[in-house]
Amino acid sequence: MNIQAVQSTLRAATLCGTVVLLATGCNKKADNKLNFTDAINTYYSAHPACLWSETIKFPVQADTSDTSKTTGYDALVDQGVLVRTTAEKKKMIIASKQVNNYDLSDKGRSAWTADVQQPGFGNFCYGHRKVSSIDSTTPTTNAVGATTQVSYHYTISDAPAWATAAETQNAYPQIRADLAGPQAGQVTLANTDKGWVVWSAPGERKPASSADGKVVE
Repeated sequence: MNIQAVQSTLRAATLCGTVVLLATGCNKKADNKLNFTDAINTYYSAHPACLWSETIKFPVQADTSDTSKTTGYDALVDQGVLVRTTAEKKKMIIASKQVNNYDLSDKGRSAWTADVQQPGFGNFCYGHRKVSSIDSTTPTTNAVGATTQVSYHYTISDAPAWATAAETQNAYPQIRADLAGPQAGQVTLANTDKGWVVWSAPGERKPASSADGKVVE
């Protein structure tokens, strides 16, 4: 075979490989790591990592003698997202106790993630999971209705300054753990007519739907 023929064959093989790769990448129902990664990243783009497991409402009041309640809030005061004032609260007619009142600062309001289902409630969120590796999956198919359980590792790289501060991480160890490097996660994915979606994830109270960015478009 002459050189021209060899080059023509290589070009044809490369083109075919590219076509196959593009076809696989564009098929959102295919059971592959690319689609699993997209499904998880899409889901967590709408579900950030947040400070508290439940949304809360400010202002809040805490007894100054109870450090388990004041330490976390004080760390956020140090970072400028909360403001603190002191007050005296009567316990009985002849007794009282010192309390701290905590509320959002102007800086805190700009960092606050409002709970759209509970007006006035919200959370401080510090980043989104990004899949760094798909470690294992249970057997599945590319058919609509198929499911698979995925073990993966993720990182959170877009944390704001208040979350990376030592005072905050000392008060909220979970932030330090989340930002320390790749963390392990598990999720169940389901195949839909629009592609793979997160069906259930740790801490979720309801099955996933297409309403909040879970569907891989």
